[in-house]
Amino acid sequence: MLEYARWKYVLVAAVLLLALLFALPNFFGEDPALQLARKDHNPVDANASQTVEAFLTQRGVHFLKSYIDSGRLMVRFANVPDQLAARDAVNEQFTTTYITALSFAPRTPEFLRALGLRPMPLGLDLRGGLYLLYQVDVNAAVAQALDGYAQSARRALAAANIPVTDVSAVGVGTDKPNVRVVLPAAADVNAARNALNLPLQGLSVSTDSLASGSAITGVLTTAQIRERQDYAIQQNITTLRNRVNELGVSEPIVQRQGIDRINVQLPGVQNSAEVKDILGRVATLEWRLVDTQDNAFEAQQTGRAPLGYKLYTHTPSGAPVLLKREVIATGDELTNATTGTSQQGPAVNVKLDARGGDSMLKTTRQNVDKPMAVVLIEKRRETSEVDGKKVSRDVTDEQVISVATIRGIFSNDFQVTGLAAGEARELALLMRSGSLATPIYAIEERAVGPSLGRENIDKGVNALIVGMAAVFIFMAIYYKTFGLVADLVLLANVVLLTALLSMMRASLSLPGIAGIILTVGMAVDANVLIYERIREEVRKGVSPQAAIRAGFEKAFSAIADSNVTTLIAGVVLWVFGTGPIRGFAIVLTLGIATSMFTSLMGSRALLTLMYGGRRKLARLSI
Repeated sequence: MLEYARWKYVLVAAVLLLALLFALPNFFGEDPALQLARKDHNPVDANASQTVEAFLTQRGVHFLKSYIDSGRLMVRFANVPDQLAARDAVNEQFTTTYITALSFAPRTPEFLRALGLRPMPLGLDLRGGLYLLYQVDVNAAVAQALDGYAQSARRALAAANIPVTDVSAVGVGTDKPNVRVVLPAAADVNAARNALNLPLQGLSVSTDSLASGSAITGVLTTAQIRERQDYAIQQNITTLRNRVNELGVSEPIVQRQGIDRINVQLPGVQNSAEVKDILGRVATLEWRLVDTQDNAFEAQQTGRAPLGYKLYTHTPSGAPVLLKREVIATGDELTNATTGTSQQGPAVNVKLDARGGDSMLKTTRQNVDKPMAVVLIEKRRETSEVDGKKVSRDVTDEQVISVATIRGIFSNDFQVTGLAAGEARELALLMRSGSLATPIYAIEERAVGPSLGRENIDKGVNALIVGMAAVFIFMAIYYKTFGLVADLVLLANVVLLTALLSMMRASLSLPGIAGIILTVGMAVDANVLIYERIREEVRKGVSPQAAIRAGFEKAFSAIADSNVTTLIAGVVLWVFGTGPIRGFAIVLTLGIATSMFTSLMGSRALLTLMYGGRRKLARLSI
C-alpha cells in the first residue's frame, strides 16, 4: 500500500482551490475604459454614476457597463473610439468635477469584484503608456541642508550679539561640503563656538585663523551626505506618487532606479506633455511682507535692494516689489490646498500646519492693513547650444503672484488670490501633492502605444502556449500516464503562480512572461528527476508502489539543491534589480516556490490517489 497523510491531501486541495479563485479574474479579459475621480477627493457615489451614465447616453456615446471601484467610476467600452469620445464629452461637461484617465477595465463578474479579486496589473510594455526616467539633483539636497545650517548659525550668532563677517555654504559637489562662518578680528571665537554648538550639531567643526580674523567651519560627514541624498530621493518619490494620483492615472509605477534616478511608468497615459509639465515642476510657495517704506522702482533702476529686503517682479502687473527676506511661511508647512472662489475671482484655499499657522498668526496680528505677498518659486533646467555643444544650466524663477492687504488676523486657514482659473487649479495640485525636495530632470522618455502593447501581449501569450504545448506533448509521449500527471501539475503550477501575482498586485511585463516560461521548464525538470528515479527503482525490481515512494524521497535532495541555488539568484535580483530585471526576478522567485509545491506535494498526492490503493499493481505506466 502507498499511503499519504490525509492533511496533505486537504492542504493541496485547499491551496489549488484558492489559487483557482484568485487566478479566475485573469481569464475574463479587459475592455477600454474611462476612469473618473472627483477633483475634491470625495468618492464617487451611485447618484454621480447615474448622472454620468445618463449624460453619455444623451450624447450618443455607447458604453458597456459602469461600476464604482475604490471610490472611482469605471466606464467600460467596446472599442477605443467610444472611449475617446466619452473622455472628450466628460472633460467638456464636467471640467470642474472630475479628473479623467484612459484605462482598461477587466470584465471580472460582479461577485468576484465584491470579494476584492482583481486580475494582475500589466506592465507598460503590455499595456502601453508613458515611461519617464528622472535624474535627481542630489547636490541640491546637500546645498539645502547646508543652507539650513547657515541660517541657524546666523540666528544663533545674532541672538548672542556676536559680530559676523560672512556665513556661507561652500564645497557643494565635493567630498567635504561645509558651512563656513567668518568672524572679524574683534569677535570672541570661544563665545562664537559655544553659540554654534546647537546650530552646527552633528557636523565636524574646526577653527582656523585668518589675516582678518577667524573662521569656524562645520563639515558634513559622508554618512550625513548619503542620508540627505537618500531623503531627497525618497521625498521626491513620494511627491511624484502624489502628483500621479492627483492626475488620476490608473496603476502607476514610481520607483527608485540606481543611486540618483527615479523611474515613472504611467500605463494608459497619452497626453504626455501635460503629465511631464506637472510631474517635473519644482514649485513651492513663500509668504513674505512687502516693504512699504522704500521705493521699489528706484531699487530696480540701481539694481540694489535695501538691507534685509529682496527685489521681485509682480507677475500680473510687471511692477517691481520689495519684500522682506524673512519668510513667514513656506509650502513645506502646507497641509492642504483646494481651488475656490473669492470676491477677487479664482482662489486657492490654503491650510497650514501648526508651525506655519503660529508664524502667520503672529505676523498678521502685528501687520494689519499692511500688504503681504505670495512668492512662487520654480526651478528648471535649460539647455542651450554653445560653440556647437549642448550646455545645461539650472534656472530658478521667483515671481510674486499675489499682493494683498492683511484685513484681519488669521493663522492656518486663508486664501491666495490674483490667479486665473487654470493657474489656481494647477497651483493647488502642486501644493497638495507637495514640493519636490530637490530638482529632477527628465533624461529619458519613451511612449508605448496601446497597439504595440496588445501585440506584445499576443506574442508573449503565444510563446507561453507554444512552449507549454511542446512540454505537455513531450511529457505525455515519453512518460505516458505519469506524463499526463506531470501536465496537470504544470497547469496547476501556472494557475498558482498567476494567483500569487494577482494577490501581490505585481505587474506582469514581457520579462515576467519569460519568467513564467522558465518556471514551467524548471517545474518539468523536477518531475523528470522524480520519474527517472522511479524508473531506476522499477528496473531494480522494486515493487511499483515502493518505487513511487523511493522516487520522491531520493529525488528530493537533488530538486532542493537545484532550486535553492536558483532561488538565491532570484532573491538577489528581486532585492537589487529594478524595472524589467525585478519583474523577471519576482516571477522567477515565486515560480520556484510554486513548482516545488506542485512537483513534490501535488504530484505525489495525485499519484498516490491513482496507485496507492491498488493491492495487485504489476507495472507502472511510465
